[in-house]
Order: sequence, then C-alpha cells, then structure tokens
Amino acid sequence: MVVPALLYAFVSAIIPFTHTFDVLFALHVVHGALLGLFVPATLMIIFRNLPIKWWVTAIALYAFRTAFTQNSGTALLDFYVQHLGWQFLYWQDVALAPVMGMLAFFGAPREEVNRDLLHHADWGGMILFGTSITMVFVAVDQGNRLDWFENGFVVSTLLAGMTLFVAFLINEKLAERPWASIGAIGGRNLVLMLTVGMFYMMAALSNTMLTTNYLTTVTQLRPEQIGTTLIQWVCIPLVIMCPFAIWAMHRIDGRIVLMIGLSCFAVSAIIGTSLTSQWNGDSFRTMFVLQGAGHILTFLPVIVVSIAHGDPKKAIAVGAYIQVLRLLGQEVAQALMTTYLRKQEQLHSYLLGLNVEGSSQNVASAISTVRHSLAAAGMTNSQPRATSIISQLVQRQASVLSLIDAFWLTFFCSLGALVVMAFVQRAPRGPLSA
Repeated sequence: MVVPALLYAFVSAIIPFTHTFDVLFALHVVHGALLGLFVPATLMIIFRNLPIKWWVTAIALYAFRTAFTQNSGTALLDFYVQHLGWQFLYWQDVALAPVMGMLAFFGAPREEVNRDLLHHADWGGMILFGTSITMVFVAVDQGNRLDWFENGFVVSTLLAGMTLFVAFLINEKLAERPWASIGAIGGRNLVLMLTVGMFYMMAALSNTMLTTNYLTTVTQLRPEQIGTTLIQWVCIPLVIMCPFAIWAMHRIDGRIVLMIGLSCFAVSAIIGTSLTSQWNGDSFRTMFVLQGAGHILTFLPVIVVSIAHGDPKKAIAVGAYIQVLRLLGQEVAQALMTTYLRKQEQLHSYLLGLNVEGSSQNVASAISTVRHSLAAAGMTNSQPRATSIISQLVQRQASVLSLIDAFWLTFFCSLGALVVMAFVQRAPRGPLSA
C-alpha cells in the first residue's frame, strides 16, 4: 500500500502539468490502476487482520464512503473550480495519498510475501476474469451512446466478455488453487443477497442520478446550489445514521435493517412520482433525507449478511465479488437508466407533440402571448423566439414525465429487493449476526 500510495501521489501531482494527449492518457491509466488497488486492499486488510467483532464497523465505513463521496462530490468539485482551480481535483491526492500509505504502514501488520502462493497463483484465472469484466464494462459504458445491440462494437465486446467469463468459470473448476472460487458465492442465500444488491443499485439511482438530473436539466441550478443541497439533506443524515446502523447490526437481525433501508428508497421514490416542473431543490428535502438513511441502512446489511451466510475463511473472496458487483453493477444500472430516460423522453415528446398539433389554436394563442411579451420588452425576432420558448416548455415537460417514469422504476426495484429478501434465511448466530 505504501509504494502505490506514493506513486499515486506523484502521478496526481504531474497530471495538471501535462499538455500532450498521449501522455495524459497514459498517466490516467496508471492513475486509475493505482486507485483500483486501494479499496480491494482495504477490504482484504479488514477481513485478514481485524478481529471479527470490528468487521461491521469497518464495513460500515466502506459503505459510508461510497454514498458520501457520490453526494459530496458535486460541492467539492464546484469549490475547487470556483475558488482554488481545477488542478486541486488532482492535487488534493498529493496530500491524502501519503497519509493513507502511512496509516496502512502503521495500522496493518507486516507480512512476509507468500512466495509459494505467488509461485502457484492462478494467473490464468486472474487474466480471464479481469479481461472479461473489462470488456463487459466497456460494452455497457458505450451501449447507450452507440445504441446497444444495433452497434457491432458493443455486441462483439459484450459477447467476448461473456465468453471469457465462461472460460474463467471453467478455469476455476479445473484449477488446483483457484484464485477466486465461484463456490464462495454459490450458496442460495448469498445469491439472493447479491440479487438484492443489484436491485439496490437501481433503487439508489433515485438519489445519485434522477434528482441531480432534474435539478440540472429542468431547474438549471448551478453546481454549488445542487452541492449545498446534497450536503445538507443527504450527507448530514448519512453521517447521523451511520452509528445507528452499526448499533442496529449488532443487536437485531440484519434483514430487518435491510428492510428499513429498502423501504426508505421505496418511500422516496413514491414521493418522486409526484414530481412537477415547479419543484426546486428544497422540494426534495424529505426525499434526500430518506435516501441518505437508505444508503447506509441498505448497503451495510447487504455486505454483512452476505458474509455472515458464507464461509468466514472465504470472506476475502466474497468481499472481492461484492466489490466487482458494486462497480460493474453500478455501471450497468446507470447505463440502463440512461437508456430508459432517453427512450421515455422521446416517447413523451412525441405524445406531447401530438397534443400540441391537435390543439393548434391554443398553441397559436400561447405563441402570440409570448411574442407580444417579448416585443414589449424590446426584443427583435420575437416570433421565432416565442416558438422556441414554447418548444422548450414541451421539452421540459417531457423530461419531467420521463423522470416520473424512472422514479416508478426505482420504486419497483425497491419492492423487488424486498420480495427477494423475503426468501433469505436468517444468518447463523455469530459476530456478524444478532
């Protein structure tokens, strides 16, 4: 952890001074690869070195980090750009990365390299798994832009990734020392919990995507306005609920905590279905509070209950698969939601357009009213401008209607997660379950 942290700080320091695209691209590849080491390494340290009684607290901090950074990032980004400069988006890591390395150096016990494990490592499995997930990730990431299965690149990349993943599964069955045995997540309850996790990824988009989409495109708020609202009504409730979630996981069945978290997302989605074009940032306060609580009360029990149902000796493998689920699942959820919003907006634009054409007298009257207002204000070319304003109003309503449909989708995902959770058995009593 120490050497990668220092290298990460160095790369972060020089990126803002780079002006050549090829060098900038290479530095970002190194930057991303190093960043990808830290979270899995943290999970490994938790499961290998911490006493089991501290696992819930450590996992809670991991779950908290995910939701907190998603909602505080807008405010932090705007602060840097407005007051310090965009370079500090990278330079903040110059100070933070060495601190992280120092904490790892003094906090984690020193261990000798297991050369026997290194010599007999399942390198083939690692390459197959990493390549397959990367190709699927690329296909999903580009799917919406390239119209999914209408594009040969997306289809070929997705098929290649799935084929390599099947090869990885075969390799794990045949390998003498499998790198990440699929059997670690093969149990019935684990499969159900990972399914709940996928539903959670979709339900959480009501916070991380839909509300910010509305505030940006419909109300056209500036980043500092959106960021301040998210800090006040999502991040602060999240901070308050984190200790409560840890306390609850030690004392009651984790499934009950999970049910409360999913219910928070379901209720917030129902509130979102009453969305209108008149809403502003303050209109989302209740939704934001529910979503902030829902994040920690859902993601924490998903991880803890999953590990509690598995073999403690395979906790590292389970944690690795959960990390893959979080990254790939989130990308899949965002891509699907982006496509859904685009399709629904096109549908509502078409339907609203039919009504506009069918009531041309009313439309002409509205355009005339706007035109006279613009002309009175001294604007030239008032007729084209008035038509453009009416068109923008129709587009705005189409966006609102598509977001309402998306809130319904997140509501049904929350319900789906609750239904799947009903089939999850109580975890065996132990340090991770009450």
